[in-house]
Amino acid sequence: MAIDWIGFAYAALLAVGGVVGYTRKGSKISLAAGLTFGSVAGYGAYCITRDPRNVKISLFSAFLLTIIMGMRFKRSKKLMPAGLVACLSLLMILRLVFMLL
Repeated sequence: MAIDWIGFAYAALLAVGGVVGYTRKGSKISLAAGLTFGSVAGYGAYCITRDPRNVKISLFSAFLLTIIMGMRFKRSKKLMPAGLVACLSLLMILRLVFMLL
């Protein structure tokens, strides 16, 4: 049983990003979204650790973040945080799809 270190790092990055958004801008929505998506991604990484074919939760959270943050990036044209999170989430989707092949 291999631990999904990349998935856990992605989840931690989402959670830390929410906390940083809250401390810098006072954004409670950023805190809530970061902690929520970080928790869901962390649970997804845990599920992958238990069964490498069980990527549904991780794939769902990464897909949702790619869409949401991709739309925010398109609207704002700011790389931080929307572009970075959209890009990382897209890379996570590609990784999960390749895991299934």
